[in-house]
Amino acid sequence: MSEKEEQDQPMNDGPPKPAMREALVAAAFELFLERGFEQTTIDDIVSLAGVGRRSFFRYFPAKEDVVFPDHERSLAEMTEFLESGTGEEDPVRHACGAARLVLRMYAEQPSFSVQRYRLTRKVPGLRAYELSVVWRYEHTLAHYLRGRFADRPDGPLRADVIAAAVVSAHNHALRTWLRSGGESDWVAEVDRAMEFVTGTWSDRTDGGSADRESADADDVVVLVASRRAPLWKMVQGIESALGESRSVRQD
Repeated sequence: MSEKEEQDQPMNDGPPKPAMREALVAAAFELFLERGFEQTTIDDIVSLAGVGRRSFFRYFPAKEDVVFPDHERSLAEMTEFLESGTGEEDPVRHACGAARLVLRMYAEQPSFSVQRYRLTRKVPGLRAYELSVVWRYEHTLAHYLRGRFADRPDGPLRADVIAAAVVSAHNHALRTWLRSGGESDWVAEVDRAMEFVTGTWSDRTDGGSADRESADADDVVVLVASRRAPLWKMVQGIESALGESRSVRQD
């Protein structure tokens, strides 16, 4: 290599510095864990990150926002996913698919997510902030479902209830994973939670056992019994009739 070529090579003084936004998040959490959230100021954060206050507010409106740096991106991805539907898919399953994106965001950074979970448990102000973030996810899901259920008399009610169910199931799976220190299978956790929601609220079935249960639900049993017959005897008669019906269908 010539002397000129050597001069044209970029200097390599070690690994590249992280982006300023990530540097601020890293500095903030280092201080939060060391001193506590309330005891850490924005000046402390920017001093450790080696930037000015203006740089902090360029990325975060307040100190609380640095604890949840990815939620704006996650909310945008959820909205885009919901809007990408063709209108033919099952709306409940589509809403559950959107919720999976949020848990995947947490799972991308398990150590950070677990640290944040432990921090928010200690700071009431952060728990309140977190609830406001959760409400935005629920509001986004409800808005999508209201559009899909617009032709139903119970559309608005159904949309709000299902959106709340999706968020509650997601949060259950998330907390289970976080309490394990990020060690459990988050995919299995969220799948189980979302399957519960779709099994409860979806009008559609995908075949298999669900279709067989639907077929069973179409059976009509007529029981003739004396008005004075004890209830247990009537139940026994119904169970016997259902058992015979299933036996005939299997044969």
